[in-house]
Amino acid sequence: MGHLNYIKSPTLAGHAIREAVERSGADPAEIEDVVQGSVLTAGTAGLKVARLAALACGLPVTAAAQSIDLQCASGLMASAAAAKQILVDGMGVVVAGGQENISAVQARCFDWVMAEKDPAVIPASEHAYMQMPYTTENVARLHGITREAQDEFAVLSQARTAAAQAAGAFDDEIVPVTATKLVKNRETGEVHEEIVTLRRDEGNRPGTTAETLAGLKPVVEGGVVRAGNASLLSDGASTCFLMDARMVERRGLQPFGIYRGMAVAGCAPEEMDMALSMPCRACWSGQAYRSMISPFGN
Repeated sequence: MGHLNYIKSPTLAGHAIREAVERSGADPAEIEDVVQGSVLTAGTAGLKVARLAALACGLPVTAAAQSIDLQCASGLMASAAAAKQILVDGMGVVVAGGQENISAVQARCFDWVMAEKDPAVIPASEHAYMQMPYTTENVARLHGITREAQDEFAVLSQARTAAAQAAGAFDDEIVPVTATKLVKNRETGEVHEEIVTLRRDEGNRPGTTAETLAGLKPVVEGGVVRAGNASLLSDGASTCFLMDARMVERRGLQPFGIYRGMAVAGCAPEEMDMALSMPCRACWSGQAYRSMISPFGN
């Protein structure tokens, strides 16, 4: 994995929370709740990671916390839930976001889930436990999405990301983080620790070409999805600071956007990747979501 392959989840999420609160200029004592989206809530991300992250970054114990799992939509749903607490419940300030610590949790977590499948679920939904490599291949087969088409899009995406990074398009959104990284010697298998500082997303491969992608083996035998045209397994966290509009106005602040609403819809578990073709994302259980957060002034 990457630079954050040995970081603890409360530290990872807390780093983003701390920066968001500091940039807001608000008093941490004003924060009424911390809503954190997370899919793999086990191990270092277990025992209500939202609360542990809030404590890790120094928020007062008076700030409540809750964790939300809507799979790939978890962080966005956390923000929607936070906005609703302001709109409906009269809260003034809520911090929301998401974290995923795949390097530390995924392998053991998914093995445990698959070992503990509930046999009562299968008769109701045969593919409820189908994992993403297979749902992806299923959707590609149903809709005629070729490997060549995926490779072409992947090359374009890699190039766009590299150009945006070179132009500094993401610099204001990313907070550098220093962490201990585990480094494995491929020849000897020995593992040692190394202190690293991550200043930008590290998953893109600027030199990706259609030729290099064509040489990769499929994830599923006979399939069209390869490591080069699939999403990266990575670690990271994000946070947004939400405040009641009247408080924003009284303080003369300029918000980035206004929450308008949230919508979700379900689809068959074996077709969950279908949601990726809409203006939304997909999640493990076959749900899709769409956010309605408009730029300020619209």
